Amino acid sequence: MAKDGSGMGINTRLTHSGNNPHDYFGFVNPPVVHASTVLFRDAASMAARNQKYTYGTRGTPTTDALAHAIDALEGSAGTIVVPSGLAAVTVPLLAFLSAGDHVLIVDSVYHPTRNFADTMLKRLGVTVEYYDPHVGAGIAALIKPNTRVVFTESPASNTFEVQDIPAIAKAARAAGAIVMMDNTWATPLYFKPLDHGVDISIHAATKYPAGHSDVLLGTVSANEGCWKQLYESFCTLGCCAGPDDVYQVLRGLRTMGVRLEHHQRSALDIAGWLEGQPGVARVLHPALPSHPNHALWKRDFCGSSGIFSIALKGGTQKQQHAFLDALKIFGLGYSWGGYESLAVPVSLKDRVVAKGPYDGPLIRLQIGLEDVEDLKADLSRGLAAAAAA
Repeated sequence: MAKDGSGMGINTRLTHSGNNPHDYFGFVNPPVVHASTVLFRDAASMAARNQKYTYGTRGTPTTDALAHAIDALEGSAGTIVVPSGLAAVTVPLLAFLSAGDHVLIVDSVYHPTRNFADTMLKRLGVTVEYYDPHVGAGIAALIKPNTRVVFTESPASNTFEVQDIPAIAKAARAAGAIVMMDNTWATPLYFKPLDHGVDISIHAATKYPAGHSDVLLGTVSANEGCWKQLYESFCTLGCCAGPDDVYQVLRGLRTMGVRLEHHQRSALDIAGWLEGQPGVARVLHPALPSHPNHALWKRDFCGSSGIFSIALKGGTQKQQHAFLDALKIFGLGYSWGGYESLAVPVSLKDRVVAKGPYDGPLIRLQIGLEDVEDLKADLSRGLAAAAAA
């Protein structure tokens, strides 16, 4: 197979990328290397550090296998593997921001990203500013001489606005700013950030790559221009992932294509059905023609995943909680991308620009691998309970 898997289908690439079985006596899975100490052949090689592996924090055959597989999907110059999706956000921000810098962050960002920015980044002397997810090329007016990073996430957490990533990247690049994107929703199967001008692509591999709700991991992939600084900062921080977790994600990656296709199909079926249900004011899913950013999604993305939100018609938190408490199949739990369906209440209290308006309380749904008719019946129970509350 070509080194980057070019010319082959995505499921073929997912099945075979990242390692060569003949490097490990023909075993199809790479070894799980538990390592801290690495021995050198002699004092000269130790002084020069001129061997592939020098210490466990700087990579092992296990982490390399996953990183190379992600590179093949992203088209990136290199990938680091970190212990969580949040670490995949914080490490590159720490790598490229310094005291006195200005960072632009989309206002609809994942809340833990906002919390990190509002606490640690501000404490370190970075000026944080949030922008409207619909700003597009207009972001040029917000970029200052000290703007070092533009942080994007598309579609948006919880409310699923689609950003014009190519326009934002073009404006940022003209000003010398680095563009980062949290691409967890689409995965590199349905959107490749680096192909659209993004410098650094971020994923919570906890979600679809792992796929089984039992492991935490993050990946950060960079283009050629940003790779060295990202990798050096990663080594400085010592924020490395454990080999068993890395192996679990590498194993999950092999089936991500078929799982994601199932999530997509079920979620679109349910989202379309919900649009016609009494008690539902809006369905926030960018792959639906009714979504205000559907044309932009269709232009840039080649698929959709299994997570979206709904706005209940009227009501308050009382109706929101009644809906959630009536569910029997959907679990009430954070995260997504696993095999089981989940539902969580959405709050927009932390936002400064992207506040809506919405017609009623919001609920985020993760559509798992269960049978669609069973999930529809469960959601009908929730809607009936909300109506009766």
